[in-house]
Amino acid sequence: MGTAAPPRRFCRCACFCSENLYVARYGLHVRFRSEQQLRQDYGPILRSRGCVSPKDFQQLLGELEKEVERRQRLGQESAARKALIASSYHPARPDVYNSLQDVALAPEFLAAVEYSTSPGADLQGLLQRLETVSEEKRIYRLPVFTAPFCQALLEELEHFEQSDMPKGRPNTMNNYGVLLHELGLDEPLVTPLRERFLQPLMALLYPEYRGWLDTHRAFVVKYAPGQDRELGCHYDNAELTLNVALGKAFTGGALYFGDLFQAPSALANPLEVEHVVGQGILHRGGQLHGARPLGTGERWNLVVWLRASAVRNRLCPMCCRKPDLVDDEGFGDGFTREEPATVDVCALT
Repeated sequence: MGTAAPPRRFCRCACFCSENLYVARYGLHVRFRSEQQLRQDYGPILRSRGCVSPKDFQQLLGELEKEVERRQRLGQESAARKALIASSYHPARPDVYNSLQDVALAPEFLAAVEYSTSPGADLQGLLQRLETVSEEKRIYRLPVFTAPFCQALLEELEHFEQSDMPKGRPNTMNNYGVLLHELGLDEPLVTPLRERFLQPLMALLYPEYRGWLDTHRAFVVKYAPGQDRELGCHYDNAELTLNVALGKAFTGGALYFGDLFQAPSALANPLEVEHVVGQGILHRGGQLHGARPLGTGERWNLVVWLRASAVRNRLCPMCCRKPDLVDDEGFGDGFTREEPATVDVCALT
């Protein structure tokens, strides 16, 4: 008698619908469970940021209730958008949907990955092949994509933006951008990027996650005059993050980094890092960061949140508790639920 290996079921933590809800008007992330809890936990700071009248508070309350409802529907609506796009959308650049090839990647990136997979590779050797932005904060930078690939991907993203296809936005902080799994770019682009290239790099840079980066969430964000221009301080729902500037021509919009979100005075003396088109910044997801206001032009960035289920299954990075698992579509938020083993009927005969 044999048993089949239990399937991996990806989930999210139930806190997704109650924690870290972003209120742009007041520049604040809040926990929301009830009106009474909101008043008790955030009354003073909300008043200090302009939420003064009963009308202000009721407007905020309505926005938070609407956001909770949106999050509850998110998985189902995202799957429906992905199916419609797959059946009805006509790409401008079909070539970017081909499986990721080395020709799309910067020579420096390929050299760093090749070194990382070589016998005897170590951190010091890898650091000679990329830029250390901050040794203390463990932030690094290196070229990722070639200029032609960045241009091709941008052309495709702009074509999709101008189409009549439904669009799911990356998060409550970014109103302009594209979810790559809905566009159909997860399997050909992001999964091989994570599995073949980022895993060996990250194993040396962040050995605490060696071999554990088993899922991701990838999206493109867009900053432009009259649209999103800056990004408030936050930390990512990820163990590690890759942030690649795709283009176009722009001024301003530098990233700034504080310490890990758990640290007291985590935003004292932030470190500013300018974007360079084609280059990617690697950092820990728990590092507080944001983006300064865009000056001129347009800035498009590919963001890949790298997740390790073996880590987050023990402690949700967003609520800092053992996760309360809820089944979700696709990779969910990178948590896993092991299903009971099933009997392999073929082995019985």
